[in-house]
Amino acid sequence: MRDPRDVIAVLARFLLFRAKELIDRAAPNNCDMVSKWFGSWARRGRDVRRRDFISVLGGAAAWPFAAKAQHPPLPVIGYLSSRSPGNSANIVAAFREGLAEAGFIDEQNVLIESRFAEGDFERLPTLAAELVRRQVNVLVATGGTVSVVKAKPVVPPTIPVVFAMGGDPIKLGIVASLNRPGDNITGVSFLINGLAPKVIELLHQLVPKAGVIGLLIDPKDPNSASDTREAQIAADTLGLKTVLAKASTEGEIDSAFTTLVEGQVAAIFVEPDPLFVDQSKRIAELAVRYALPAVSQLRSFAEAGGLASYGTSITAANRQLGVYTGRVLKGTKPADLPVVQSTRFELVINLKTAKALGLEVPWTVSLRADEVIE
Repeated sequence: MRDPRDVIAVLARFLLFRAKELIDRAAPNNCDMVSKWFGSWARRGRDVRRRDFISVLGGAAAWPFAAKAQHPPLPVIGYLSSRSPGNSANIVAAFREGLAEAGFIDEQNVLIESRFAEGDFERLPTLAAELVRRQVNVLVATGGTVSVVKAKPVVPPTIPVVFAMGGDPIKLGIVASLNRPGDNITGVSFLINGLAPKVIELLHQLVPKAGVIGLLIDPKDPNSASDTREAQIAADTLGLKTVLAKASTEGEIDSAFTTLVEGQVAAIFVEPDPLFVDQSKRIAELAVRYALPAVSQLRSFAEAGGLASYGTSITAANRQLGVYTGRVLKGTKPADLPVVQSTRFELVINLKTAKALGLEVPWTVSLRADEVIE
């Protein structure tokens, strides 16, 4: 590529020569004066041939493109979620907030390529493979434990993975240990799936006369087996019988409630599954329709109309997910970042739902609540 200074000099000589020609034609008697004005620059302009001028213009036109090509491409984050975009606004916002804390803003100094499975877990490996082909700099797996479980076998070791999950990453084989996760992977564990016994206890306190409780479970969720086992053990300890109702698709939720009603349950434990998160409002409405107090580990369930929720803050976990993603983009190896465990727990009571159910919330529970929805 020509030196810009040479290009400018050639253009200047050519333009001066052309100016002299025009003046000579208009006023031939002033040729000597013009020659004196332009001096050697004008005379040297005669040597600028047409093809040289075109060559110079071509080089000048290429400057903006060459300058643009010299800028390094923005890093790309592959964002994978088992949930739907509409029901992920809060956690996506929290992720972006954490990413901004680490110094990265979408479409300014980083690009976010998103894929949402919308509750269809079988799509996750395909969506993860799409992001791998996109050659993302880091893959973020969130929106449920199933996202990282399905993505990890697909993602090559050359692409770092940062996750947010409610299950135990060691038991599920995601990391070797919390302090040294290894395998180019790290993330945040918000321990929500280990809280089933606490939520069963909360349900018993809210509905002390209930002798039979229902467990709404998604058998395709990686945490369903442990959630079911822990919930049943907690129920047995309290002298409660359980009825298991399964749903893995939106269409199976109605039939699951039919199972619960036929089993004469008096209250429901709802597993914190991505499908149930997306269908929180519908599940809460069905619970009220059948006069069944329902609780879960997810705050979003109580906000959607469920009776209560007890669990860690998923918003805080996804903010930390953004911070960790930023650190990986800056060059920190995921294996050197310990898995963060959430320590903030929150109890949310929906008094509006309690009133609709004709249920009086014990004052001992209300006093412990971090938030009461009225």
